[in-house]
Amino acid sequence: MRKDLFRVLFAFVFLNLYFTAFSQEITIETNDPARMLDSLRKMGLLFEEKSTRSEVSLDREQAIEYLQKQMDQKYWVNPDDPLRKSFDRLIFEASHEHFDFVNSYLRKYPYDSIMVPWNKFYIWKPVTIRKTGDSGKIPVRADSINLETPVINADTKDTTILVLNADTKDTTILVRSDTLKLIQEDFPGFPFRSYNNPYQRDSIFAAVNSLLNYVDDRDSVVIGFTGIGRGTVPVVLNSRQTGSMRRYWLKNEFSDSVTVWIGNEGRNTIGLYLEQGVYFRKPLRQENYSEAKLDIRKVDRSKLEKNNIILKKHYWDYKTESSVVFSQSALSNWVKGGENSVSTALDITGYADYKRPELKLSSSNFARLKLGFLASGDEAIRKNLDLLETNSKLNHKAFGKFDFSAIMLFKTQVAIGKQYSKVKDPLSGENKEVATMVSRFMNPATLTLGIGLDYKPDKETSINFSPLSYKGTFVPAAGKISADSLIPGKIDQTRYGVAIGRKSKNEPGASFMISKVNHPFKNLTMTNRLQLFTNYINNPQNIDLDWEMIAVMNLNWFTDLRLNTHLIFDDDTKTTVMGKDDKPVMLEDGITQKKSARVQFKEMFGVSLVFRF
Repeated sequence: MRKDLFRVLFAFVFLNLYFTAFSQEITIETNDPARMLDSLRKMGLLFEEKSTRSEVSLDREQAIEYLQKQMDQKYWVNPDDPLRKSFDRLIFEASHEHFDFVNSYLRKYPYDSIMVPWNKFYIWKPVTIRKTGDSGKIPVRADSINLETPVINADTKDTTILVLNADTKDTTILVRSDTLKLIQEDFPGFPFRSYNNPYQRDSIFAAVNSLLNYVDDRDSVVIGFTGIGRGTVPVVLNSRQTGSMRRYWLKNEFSDSVTVWIGNEGRNTIGLYLEQGVYFRKPLRQENYSEAKLDIRKVDRSKLEKNNIILKKHYWDYKTESSVVFSQSALSNWVKGGENSVSTALDITGYADYKRPELKLSSSNFARLKLGFLASGDEAIRKNLDLLETNSKLNHKAFGKFDFSAIMLFKTQVAIGKQYSKVKDPLSGENKEVATMVSRFMNPATLTLGIGLDYKPDKETSINFSPLSYKGTFVPAAGKISADSLIPGKIDQTRYGVAIGRKSKNEPGASFMISKVNHPFKNLTMTNRLQLFTNYINNPQNIDLDWEMIAVMNLNWFTDLRLNTHLIFDDDTKTTVMGKDDKPVMLEDGITQKKSARVQFKEMFGVSLVFRF
């Protein structure tokens, strides 16, 4: 194929040189392209592209994107050209809620003045073709005359063949040799610096009309009609969507009403129509009664003015929450084993909050009582839950989200607490259960006082740091007088860190408290209270920890699903270390039991009845 192409090209060049050398015709070249084009058209030798316009259709987003590209300053002679400003405002109005003007300007603009002929985008090159007087038609391939762009026959739309008439003489035709990417117009009034396609004016015209029609269709205003006792009826006025009607009840002061239809008849036109079937009738002529009188009684308004309303400021807010948990099980001839049991738990918390904005004072207080009992099998009723505590905090505004604060914490229990252990009877050899009293009301009792700063990043978070704090542990019924001697009916105070022969322990130090309420889900509330205390004098690295978490899920207005965990660690509180055989571990002397500070943990989970007031 390539060899055939070179052969045709060589033959064409040879014939061209041969005809040029022996022809007696004189070739006259001209530099006037317009006159040459007219002559070639009349002779039927000019083959040019057929110019056809395709319909341009753009939606709103495409039109905005296209006009935004046309806003580039490099395309404009004058950046402040009125057409460019109108494009800018049109894009703005079509992209936002309202449209005010530029409609008439853009609709009346002479877009034909910015049209550039399509043939200006091509560079035309004259080509001379010489031939002998042979008869017949000679097909010549367009690429054989070394054209960059094939010439198109207007009749056959053939892009590769030039048909030459053998009767014509040597001639010169114009062919398109190159295509321009940008066209610049220099005649006065042309707003663009250049065009990048022959039908750019049509695209601009189509984009402008698309946005104008869109804005006109959307252009509307809402007018509200109101009257006596019927609220407001919105009526939309639109330039195109006319004929919509809204029903309105027109009332008078006697609540008599009549139906009126309100609609949009046309641009800036409101239509009012009476409901069909409604008739008006003039009232009958009323006679004049000259002797008619009205019984008018004078009201002494001065008495009403003396009744002054006294407003009492509200400083305290009170709230109480209580929950009761009860469970019971009974077994009879149960093969798999088990015991009858009854358990109950009561949790009551009362809140009292005080706010005095004018004095920059606030106080949050709560008192709590938890008490629960358990009876299992043949054993007597035992206590499994007991706590009485109060928590008070007084704040004064300091700066930002920080307050000066003073805290007071107090904890004790209500009922007698016992520890149960089994001791072997030397006479019978049986293990008997022995109960030892380890706590009762105010034994022990813990009091914590502190002064410091309170940080509140939000309403449900409080971070308190009190570098000046005091913690006191009191056991008034202390009975430990020596390492192995305990007065009967008294309490071993060493279990709570109080020294032998003493009834209290005083510790200066620092306290740190965090209180946080979370709502992970709609019906779930999680409350965390963390208290830390360190003794400045005795082992400050050993920090006392008290952490309680309460998770409450509301099942309905009177029932909650409640999970309560309580973790305590106090380095001064020692408990007996038990071995693998559940017997106390003894020290080297074989008499004294080994004791150490360990983590105390309590967990309760159940469904409770809730009372809030």
